[in-house]
Amino acid sequence: MKKDKIKILIIDDDPKVSWILSEGISSDFEFVSARDGIEGIQMVSTEKPELVLLDIKMPGMSGLEVLEKLNKIPNRPDVIMLSGHGETQNIVDSVHLGAAEFINKPFDVKEVEIHIQAVLEKRKLRQEVRELKTELKSRSQYEQFIGDSPKMMQVKGIVEQVANSELTVLIRGESGTGKEIVARMLHSLSSRSDEPFTKVNCAAIPHDLLEAELFGYEKGAFTGAHKTKPGRFEVANKGSIFLDEIGDMPLELQSKLLQVLEQQEFVRVGGIHNIHVDVRIICATNKNLEDAIRRQLFRDDLFYRLNEISIFLPPLRQRQEDIPLLVNHFLKRYCGLYQKESPILSPETTSRLLQHSWPGNVRQLENLIKQVVVRGDESIVTDLISSSFATASTDNPNDYGAGNEHFAVNMAVSGNNSGYSLKHRVGQAIANEEKKLISEVLTKTNWNRRKAADLLEISYRSLLYKIKEYDLNTVK
Repeated sequence: MKKDKIKILIIDDDPKVSWILSEGISSDFEFVSARDGIEGIQMVSTEKPELVLLDIKMPGMSGLEVLEKLNKIPNRPDVIMLSGHGETQNIVDSVHLGAAEFINKPFDVKEVEIHIQAVLEKRKLRQEVRELKTELKSRSQYEQFIGDSPKMMQVKGIVEQVANSELTVLIRGESGTGKEIVARMLHSLSSRSDEPFTKVNCAAIPHDLLEAELFGYEKGAFTGAHKTKPGRFEVANKGSIFLDEIGDMPLELQSKLLQVLEQQEFVRVGGIHNIHVDVRIICATNKNLEDAIRRQLFRDDLFYRLNEISIFLPPLRQRQEDIPLLVNHFLKRYCGLYQKESPILSPETTSRLLQHSWPGNVRQLENLIKQVVVRGDESIVTDLISSSFATASTDNPNDYGAGNEHFAVNMAVSGNNSGYSLKHRVGQAIANEEKKLISEVLTKTNWNRRKAADLLEISYRSLLYKIKEYDLNTVK
């Protein structure tokens, strides 16, 4: 395949300069030229060169003025300044405005080529560093996104598909399922990853202060406003803003948010001028927004605007095959943080963790493992799971359902192991049936673990974990 030539734009009122450079420099480059600054600025947009050779002294718009305007173009090409007037001030001004190099006229063509190669090499290195940073950020976010169950793999797929778009994303799910992690992944995998990620919890800020927090305020707008303060949208300019618990936003503020979504502008509290921002909006909620619309607590036009892409995070009770992965992740994290040896959890403890309904989802599991690490005692799992069941069974379920159908199983594994304990008997019966089914499918597939995992509709890792837990032996 023929390699594309690197395009270089020469902006110089002297046509001989363009001819000398294009004839004397390597054929690896394609040269285009402009005779003045206005034409040159237009050609940067139409020709998209990787490098600009810009004369300082030109009639009309000077080279320094052109460079100043080029600085307003996103991802502008690098610029090498050319001048037959080697005043020190020109060099200082060029460097201050971001010129990559400065070459005096008359010049040697080979010297110019050396400068061009050096600037392009630096540009390539900067690009590689940016890509590496983006990859490291993405990898860091993926490390927090634990789970290879079918439902979580589906979530990962959607995140990867939409991350680099400008679509507004609404992340839905119960509290503790990891909505903020998904929001940060969307930002990290986007072209905005080097720009700010700003989080606002709409439920944690008093309603009368939320508008000022989001949109800022002018000096004197209210008592205590001693100076102008930018809001979170201004802070997030060019990046992403994460509006957590969007369902708790007051109705009167929702119209202002809709304006930002549709026009990318707003007015500060106490202000009169529109402020334009370029922000990608990501929202999350654990509420049923459709029900809130019916009760006239949430604007339907705002909902449809926010819901361009909807991502639903399943509760932990619906992806229990991910629990071993999460447990190992949290054990590793907190053992390292608190400099503790990683405990080896017994099969009984593991069984309790797997069969619990987890009303507090991943956050509850994380807090439990943290306590196990700090206290160095896995027996606290029984007590903590029992107490969490007692709390969950008396609380009202949230809008996505509290998973009451799992509470019977939870009761079965959270008590003592006396011979007459209903909890123990039911838990043991479930474990026996699970072991029997896994053994049956493994035999049927001639111990092809991947095929068995597919038939059982669990992940391959979860199957390996259960084989070890139930001490199943392979067929010779």
